[in-house]
Amino acid sequence: MTTAGGGLRSAGASLLDQVLAETLDPAYTQAARAREGRPEGRARRTGGRVAVALLMVAAGLLVAVTYHLTAQGAEGRQQIRAALVDDIGDAQDATDALVLELEDARAEVATARESALAASDEGRQALADLDAAEQMAGTVPVTGPGLLVTLADAEAEAEDDPVGGDQEADPSGRIRDDDIQAVVNALWAAGAEAVSINGQRLSPTTAIRFAGEAVLVDFRPVTNPYEISAIGDPDTLRSRFLTVPEVITLAGTSESFGLRFDFAERDELSLPPGRTPELRSATPVPPEGGADDAVPPAGGTGAGAPPAGGTDPGAPGTTPDQTPGG
Repeated sequence: MTTAGGGLRSAGASLLDQVLAETLDPAYTQAARAREGRPEGRARRTGGRVAVALLMVAAGLLVAVTYHLTAQGAEGRQQIRAALVDDIGDAQDATDALVLELEDARAEVATARESALAASDEGRQALADLDAAEQMAGTVPVTGPGLLVTLADAEAEAEDDPVGGDQEADPSGRIRDDDIQAVVNALWAAGAEAVSINGQRLSPTTAIRFAGEAVLVDFRPVTNPYEISAIGDPDTLRSRFLTVPEVITLAGTSESFGLRFDFAERDELSLPPGRTPELRSATPVPPEGGADDAVPPAGGTGAGAPPAGGTDPGAPGTTPDQTPGG
């Protein structure tokens, strides 16, 4: 082949230049231009874009509606919970008022009883015996030095979920009923003479239970933190309390899961009176038969005996559900 400058170029070089200059076959290029010029082609592309836009709008609306419904459900749960808390508070206030009325009535009865019995020697002896029995049963207020033990749940680290409500708490970061039972039994074993939990005095029939998320003492709820007051010689209580295996285990668990477990000696603690036990099956043993020959009636225990399944008050082997009284 002869070029314009008079030189010769090979047929292969000319074909290579043409391939590099035109990467697409001219027929394909012509067909694509014709297709772009058609109205239905433009409409098809426009319809596709509109369909994508509508799909995105529908997805956005679905997300918005879902979030709104979820947030509304969480708000409804919070309102229901607040209403239940108010109802519980009202019921607790009514119960406290009835307890105060009962205490006033008991005080009037005690005053009239003392006035009637103090007139004779036999009556005064009966008053002394009754006073000793009430102290053993934990039905009179007491004061004195002792040990104050505080248990509390671990502090929450995660913030509340704004949509789904509060996140489920880790059960290992909460104080349970058996933790409180272990501390109370350890205090009895250490020589405590009277014990109370958040102002609830413990008696021979007191039970410490876990109901849902609440700890019940004598079927009355106590809330976190839990302050356990024990009257006794502070030095003796402290030294013996810290050697109980259950207390050592609880201290290790508290350190591992962030629970609060504090104890401190107090020069003076004041404990309220406990509930008077109501005997339905047990009856006092007649003194004529003698203490050695007396047999408690079936279905109950003798007056002053430890709860069924328990041991002598203050012994380490007391059952966790029935703590001995002060």
